[in-house]
Amino acid sequence: MDIWHGLQDVPASLDASVVTIGVFDGIHRGHKTLISLATTKAREQQIPSILLTFNPHPLAVLRPDRMPPMLGSVRERADLAAELGVDHMLALSFNADMARLEPEEFFTQVLMDTLRARTVVVGENFTFGYKAAGTTDTLKELGEKYGVEINVLPLLAEDGTVLCSTLIRNCLAEGNITRANWALGRLYSVKGQVVRGAGRGGKELGFPTANLYFPDSVALPADGVYAGWLRVVSQAPIEGTMKHEVRYMAAISVGHNPTFGDERRSVESFVLDHEADLYGHTVVVEFVDFVRGMEKFTSVEELLTAIHKDVDDVRAILGDRVIEP
Repeated sequence: MDIWHGLQDVPASLDASVVTIGVFDGIHRGHKTLISLATTKAREQQIPSILLTFNPHPLAVLRPDRMPPMLGSVRERADLAAELGVDHMLALSFNADMARLEPEEFFTQVLMDTLRARTVVVGENFTFGYKAAGTTDTLKELGEKYGVEINVLPLLAEDGTVLCSTLIRNCLAEGNITRANWALGRLYSVKGQVVRGAGRGGKELGFPTANLYFPDSVALPADGVYAGWLRVVSQAPIEGTMKHEVRYMAAISVGHNPTFGDERRSVESFVLDHEADLYGHTVVVEFVDFVRGMEKFTSVEELLTAIHKDVDDVRAILGDRVIEP
């Protein structure tokens, strides 16, 4: 998929499109209803579909004190959108100048003059323009004025719960990974390059882990141990028994290491039944279920007993298998 990182990147040859607009953080099931309609409309008109998102999140500019941790990067957003049939992504740079555009200026400069939108798809809570003055009613009025079809969809709700990125962040913060996955319609995952940790897992404990470290701007599940999958997505040769793009069972520890006093927050994955040198490789870690909370142990022996039980619990949750691509 093409990612355009500003209006200047949009090809001048683009003469028509169907656009769906939003932050789309995490691409959850609610987002998928918008994307599905946009791609359907695009196929019917035989024109490209475009997902218009913002980078950074508008709150990072307007209210940085309220900026939430993100459920995925722009690249991950694009990959998920591409799987759903979207042709292009515009990651619009949200800055002070963009924030000052009046609703009609945003409509004409971005949607009409640049993206040549014939159809626009948004959720019912969509706002745009200076101080979020533009509502879906504003959008409909502008669509009628300029001859653009506007589709406003209700927010997806099940069992009285609106599916949204905030719900997913709250579920992750509570360690409720199964409910987060339910809202997403897929397994929550993180992606990163394996780096060296303290080195105790393999040398002292006999449980070497693939260590990933993330800033606070990335949403992670609550500290604890989880059952999940690890797969290597980089293409460099792997030294060991693992293969590229195969999902391997993993016991995943999220958080600080209270037993050894490590203050950095990490995602450490112990791959069951396989060994490999993964340093420098890019991996995806997918979370399936919660196993236990983070504990501080009084001895290495006590920690080892807990780790052995974690491995047994992970195997019971996932079953004794790997998943080939």
